[in-house]
Amino acid sequence: MAEKKPRVSARKIKDRWKAKGWYNLLAPEMFNKQLLGETVADDPSKVLGRIAQVTVQDLTGDFSKMHIKLHFRVHHVQGSDALTVFVGHDMTSDYVRRLTRRKRTRTDGVFDVTTKDTWMIRVKPMAIADRRIQSSKQRVIRQIMEKVVRTSAASLTVGEFVKVMISGDLAKTIAVACKAIQPISRVEIRASEVRSAAAMPEPTPAAVEALAAPTPEAPAPAPEMPAAGEPPAKEPESSPEELGPDDL
Repeated sequence: MAEKKPRVSARKIKDRWKAKGWYNLLAPEMFNKQLLGETVADDPSKVLGRIAQVTVQDLTGDFSKMHIKLHFRVHHVQGSDALTVFVGHDMTSDYVRRLTRRKRTRTDGVFDVTTKDTWMIRVKPMAIADRRIQSSKQRVIRQIMEKVVRTSAASLTVGEFVKVMISGDLAKTIAVACKAIQPISRVEIRASEVRSAAAMPEPTPAAVEALAAPTPEAPAPAPEMPAAGEPPAKEPESSPEELGPDDL
């Protein structure tokens, strides 16, 4: 008796990977739109909101900055390019642990500052002293850190402020300002976080759809009554005009 062969379904199996496409993750303008990596999705809307994490070494090639991690979030998709915006940075935990050894004093600060272009950023600096210091000196050091960070943020745009944080220039300024109170062996901006942004460089697809959608017409204002002795004003002739972007 002949063996029965298994029936093969005539329905083709759908390959989900064939329906997906690759998108290039691009850094914002402050990092010259460098390529951060690639991501895959079957729909551009699913790429929005994704977080890309790279080290400063990956962007600049500076080996001494390999412990600094930058975070970017996708906010707009243009063709096969996914444009990102800076949302914060932090440092690797092993690097922070190496700085805080025994018989040292670590002074932390958390400050919400506003840049020149009205971006609100939460900055978290830390100062390391080689010896144990009094809590009163720590309070003064924390006040100095806050003053330096606020002054720097108020005079710089968000791109310039991020660069001085990443390069270490802001940390050097804090160390010099604290020297009169207590010599500081190391100052680091261990983390930052964007709390609110003034404006995105590119509109999101949802915003584009909202602008393109028809808006309900507002009721016409009541005509003003002419003053006593004045002739009534003539009504302007209406001409069909299309609404511009500023009218929406």
